[in-house]
Amino acid sequence: MSPKELRHRDSELREWVYAASSPLHGTGVHARKPIMAGEYIGSYHGPRATRNGTYVLWVWEQEEKDGEGDWVGCSGRNLLRYLNHSLDCNAEFDGLELFAITDIEKDEEITFYYGDEFEEALKQS
Repeated sequence: MSPKELRHRDSELREWVYAASSPLHGTGVHARKPIMAGEYIGSYHGPRATRNGTYVLWVWEQEEKDGEGDWVGCSGRNLLRYLNHSLDCNAEFDGLELFAITDIEKDEEITFYYGDEFEEALKQS
C-alpha cells in the first residue's frame, strides 16, 4: 500500500469509522459500513511517545538489516485513539496499520487485543 493510500487523517477515516459510546469503555470506534476480514481500516497516527499515556500505542519496530528492534510509542491523534481492548477482538495492528481479522458489521465496535502484558497488568490490579 503506498503512503498516498494510507488513511490516517480523521477526514479519511470517517468514511470507514466513527467514534461513539461503547459498552466496553467510554468511547469506542465503530464501523461506518461493513468491513471484510483482511481489509485495511486505517493507520494510527500521532507524534512519537517516549512515555506511556492514555492514547499511546506501542509497536515493535524491527530493523531489517540485523533483526534487532525496539518498542516505539505513538501518541494517537486520530479517531483510532478510541479503539478498545477485547479478548474477542475483530482487528489487529501490523505496525501502525489496522486490519480487520474478522468480518465487521456496520455499527459494530472495532476492538483489538492490547497484548499479554496488558492482560497480566489487569490481573494484578
